[in-house]
Amino acid sequence: MTFEPRITAFVCNWCTYAGADLTGTSRLSYAPNIRIVKLPCTGRIDPLFVLKAFEGGADAVLISGCHPGDCHYASGNYHARRRWSLFRKLLAFTGIDENRVFFSWVSAAEGQKFANLVNKVTEQVRAAGPFGERNLARRRL
Repeated sequence: MTFEPRITAFVCNWCTYAGADLTGTSRLSYAPNIRIVKLPCTGRIDPLFVLKAFEGGADAVLISGCHPGDCHYASGNYHARRRWSLFRKLLAFTGIDENRVFFSWVSAAEGQKFANLVNKVTEQVRAAGPFGERNLARRRL
């Protein structure tokens, strides 16, 4: 049986979610391994959301929002970027490989970029293998 990763994506409603929607309406295909959680802004993503995703069985987490300077809320994406640089230290402390958390900017007009991003993340996580045996055991239940 081939390993198929479970990826949780926390995305901005105004840009990345709209880009994902464009991907679907343009009938572009991408790996079905992603589960999208739509938030008003990447600046609203609490680091605990990411930790809970891993606790819930995710093999990786993708965070994506508006390009810098294009935030619907003026500076939410800058806030998210600062939070991410601090969050890396927490990941190291908890023992989660920082290569299992991906951060990207995708605008509403970048459906192809979203599809490429999801495919790239899926391939990298597939190559890395499951997040942990604990999560693998949970999936069998």
